[in-house]
Amino acid sequence: MSAIATAGLTLFMLVLFLGLFSIIFGLPGTIVILIDVIAYGVITGFAMIGLKVILALLALAAAAEILEFLLGMSTALRFDLSMRSLGASIIGGIAGAVVMTPIFYGLGAVMGSFIGGLAGVLLVELIRQGRLKPAFRAGFQTISARVAGTLAKGCLALIMIVITLTNIYS
Repeated sequence: MSAIATAGLTLFMLVLFLGLFSIIFGLPGTIVILIDVIAYGVITGFAMIGLKVILALLALAAAAEILEFLLGMSTALRFDLSMRSLGASIIGGIAGAVVMTPIFYGLGAVMGSFIGGLAGVLLVELIRQGRLKPAFRAGFQTISARVAGTLAKGCLALIMIVITLTNIYS
């Protein structure tokens, strides 16, 4: 294998795992994985990655995104969360990740994302409802749904990576 082919394969693998890691932050990592696999297929002339594999990955990526969305929305509808609460969860998650990453490195990003999201929903719901117990319940359920959505999406992304690597190395 030439040096350029090795560098290309290394870049391909890095982007695959970057897609998996980006799911923690609520980004569409499954789409990143899908685009990476399609680009690999185009570069290699679809020698190892065929149309069936790409269609399977497309179905998994769509299922992952829809599942994550449905889990989040079911919680929002069940607890009558406002759009401000959902926005505060996203902003709080990003702020928490930024603040805690220098302290705890990679784990800090994950912890900060969830703690910041909880704090954002809790603050907005406390202002909106004026009572602590319903606000805390809404915040906890929102974060629980976010964790469930992230885990489900992460598992599907991992399956996408396994399918891809199995087809390349078989």
